[in-house]
Amino acid sequence: MGDGFPPQTRRVWPLRRRTTVEDIAVRGIAEQEARDEGLPLPAVPEALPPPESAALPDPPERFNMEALRLAGLGLALVLTVALTLVRLFVGGPPSLAELRAQAGVDSWPVLDVGVKDDQYGTAYYDAKTGIWSGFDIDIAYMIAEDLGFRRDDVRFYGMESEDRARMQATDAEGNRVPVKMVIASYSITEAREAMAGVTFSQAYLYTEQSVMTLAGHSKVSALEEFKGKKVCTLSTATSEAAPSKAGADVVRKNRVSECFTALDRGEVDAVSTDAAILAGWKARFPAKYDHWDLGLDATEAYGVNVGENPALKKLVDITLYRSYRDPRDDRWEEAYQSNLQVEAAANGKTPIAIAQQPRVTRPDVRELPWEDLLE
Repeated sequence: MGDGFPPQTRRVWPLRRRTTVEDIAVRGIAEQEARDEGLPLPAVPEALPPPESAALPDPPERFNMEALRLAGLGLALVLTVALTLVRLFVGGPPSLAELRAQAGVDSWPVLDVGVKDDQYGTAYYDAKTGIWSGFDIDIAYMIAEDLGFRRDDVRFYGMESEDRARMQATDAEGNRVPVKMVIASYSITEAREAMAGVTFSQAYLYTEQSVMTLAGHSKVSALEEFKGKKVCTLSTATSEAAPSKAGADVVRKNRVSECFTALDRGEVDAVSTDAAILAGWKARFPAKYDHWDLGLDATEAYGVNVGENPALKKLVDITLYRSYRDPRDDRWEEAYQSNLQVEAAANGKTPIAIAQQPRVTRPDVRELPWEDLLE
């Protein structure tokens, strides 16, 4: 097969023959013979020039381990900062701003709250003055303040006991009104927490069950003394169980004022419910009623029902946490002093409620570096 060149023009590359020991010996003999005969020395073929060496790259600098360590440290710092920023702004529990968005708080022009309206000291509405007062009312104002509502933006609606789980109240015209939260001496129980539409905050008050009779009644030490007698209590209330267990004939009402009307008329022998509720009636009518401690072990823990709004629950818990942990925040203490502690003298040795805010655990909320739950 041809290579593309004509035979006469084919270029033959010269091959360079290696010099051997025999070549050197033969050349030496020829030179010696030429000297002996006086002949010129044989020509030595001109050495081929050395091939041009290709340019080699500069040798690499010596490996610097210290520089590598510094580079690795810098990379680690960058990754740490990046992961921290991801946790702060993306992962983990929601921030305060995210909770407000989830709860819808910023879209509410007013804050509708369901409360009791006939319980002196806890939640009472004076129809003559139009003023709401009581411990639950002050707790509502405390929560509303942290949510960004002025006092004038809070709307209170009276509600009956059975409506607390439904989050439904009644306005002055008798219309049904849905509320955003219920703060109505509503005790936290497992059964209630299992109900649809009920989500409790952490506890904001501890009290216990007691009993009240008309003044002049013989001393009462236990509910068993009312066995076979009529005892009025609130329907759907935790106070129903104890009188029934003691053998009393339980009369259920939706409003505590209805129980006291029945007591005044002699239709029942006693009223039994939370001491914090009964204490207000004793303080308002000190000569009319006697308040008795039953020594029951069960503790009633009041909570705020926010319905099906778990984000609002966390916001309420944040307020309670601030109040509990921050020594500069004395709103809870002021509410207790002005509504419940002032009733202590009229109620004598009968306990009203624990004069200390219940312990509140820190809500699971993501704080940005410039945020503080206590501020």
